[in-house]
Amino acid sequence: MKRIANFALLLGLAALPGSLYAGDTNTTPHHSTRHSRAHVQESANATQHISHLQHSRRAASTAAVSHGHVRHASLTSRHHRSYERFTGNSFTDIDVTNGDLIGGEDPVVRQAAIDALGNMNGTVVAIDPSNGRVLAMVNQKLALASGAEPCSTIKVSVALAALEEGIITKDTPVNLGGSYHMNLTEALAHSNNLYFETLGRRLGFERVRHYANQFGLGELAGYNIPNEQLGIYPDQELPESKGGVGRMCSFGESVSMTPLQLGALVSAVANGGTLYYLQHPTTVDEVTNYQPRIKRTLDIGKIIPEIQDGMHAAVQYGTARSLKANFNQFPVMGKTGTCSDNGTRFGWFASYADTQYGRIVTVFFLEGGRPTFGPKAAELTGLFYRNLWDKSYFAAKQSAETTTAKTASGVSE
Repeated sequence: MKRIANFALLLGLAALPGSLYAGDTNTTPHHSTRHSRAHVQESANATQHISHLQHSRRAASTAAVSHGHVRHASLTSRHHRSYERFTGNSFTDIDVTNGDLIGGEDPVVRQAAIDALGNMNGTVVAIDPSNGRVLAMVNQKLALASGAEPCSTIKVSVALAALEEGIITKDTPVNLGGSYHMNLTEALAHSNNLYFETLGRRLGFERVRHYANQFGLGELAGYNIPNEQLGIYPDQELPESKGGVGRMCSFGESVSMTPLQLGALVSAVANGGTLYYLQHPTTVDEVTNYQPRIKRTLDIGKIIPEIQDGMHAAVQYGTARSLKANFNQFPVMGKTGTCSDNGTRFGWFASYADTQYGRIVTVFFLEGGRPTFGPKAAELTGLFYRNLWDKSYFAAKQSAETTTAKTASGVSE
């Protein structure tokens, strides 16, 4: 009888969803949430689609965009990922900073970013979210290029859209097949693809695109930044045979996003909803006479706390936990992204550090082979924040700003 009971238990475990894939390497959702209250439930067609995704071993196809060149990702299922061959080089022997215009950058921030990036093939953009000033842009040639597929960082935009539409709160249990449910905080922490595919289908392509455009995707992020190229947000939904709007919302398939576009969006989250034009001063005079330029004000202030928990959880115990190996002095909220295109792997991490002296937004974007992935970008971001901490950057910045304010008001000590 005991053998029969054990056999029944094994059958029950085998029936659980077998492909709750996360969008970043070596991540698995560990925190399911089961509630008795109302929850998001899929239609019969959507449930059938989820079942197909859970059991499919086919590699995802790439997509084409007629408006311009987009580097697309191709992710295989977990069972086949180990067979993917990467030919891109994660490291470089050349100085990627050659040609960078640095006359108006913050030298401490820039050096911290250069040291953190090391010899990895990538770019770093650091932004003051309170005014849209680009404090440092390392490897500007790559930072200002046409971008790449955003991978799982697109989930920030999708989460904001679903929250704004009232489809979910951070605690709403979303059905991912059978009796398995997950809420927004855990989905962001573990970068759960089925969760965001479900949200994407609930939203529909038109609403997904509307919010993506509102958040700055598909348009230049900078104001008169020379050589900035445009990332693309498509006008048409990805064909259902290639994953449809669900795939667009889990991996950003058919979307091209630049580090500046992602940085501008995360800056709006960090500052409470103001989407600034990013400006990159190139001289001391431009820094002295800097004037912020608002692109638009986003009505997301009330839902930012709903997304912050998930972005913080990603760093605490999720896909970005590698950041803590180098830094844990103050809270960091962020989102990783990993995908690949024809042998080249992409690793994204966008974050903001919440310090008592103010906030700073950072985007690390890496290109290469197997050593390149989102958690690696998060690890390097930890080095970046550690470098700033070791230089007492935030305290020194606050002291300088206080002195300037007192001088301007005629107060002396």
